[in-house]
Amino acid sequence: MTRIFLTVVGLIYLLLSIWCSVDPASTSRSVGLTLQTGSGQSEFLVIYGGLELALGLIFLWPLWQQEVTRFALVVCVVVHGCLVLFRCISFFVFTGIGSTTYSLAAGEWLIFLISLGFYLSQSELTQKKKIS
Repeated sequence: MTRIFLTVVGLIYLLLSIWCSVDPASTSRSVGLTLQTGSGQSEFLVIYGGLELALGLIFLWPLWQQEVTRFALVVCVVVHGCLVLFRCISFFVFTGIGSTTYSLAAGEWLIFLISLGFYLSQSELTQKKKIS
């Protein structure tokens, strides 16, 4: 189940990477960013295109190398835990947040909670095996 979940998350990140790389004007507008020519466009491409591609590959990695499943799951928990933390802070600090941002927040929470659930259940199974 964990590998299936990570595959879905990885595919989502790959699609987001493609969307951000191919149509940065649309994607940046949808989250309230204005791209400035040159540096702004470069930064958006690198962070939203490149970083999301890297995350997608990490989450897909267990498909061809099962022994890295726990590593990919820990990365998923840490990344999405940090996203949830900073997203929650942003809701208290900023006003005028659009509906797309709330949708992203819901997705971040969902991925965080599911990945945390998988992590905790695997940790519990590991502890039971050590005891017996």
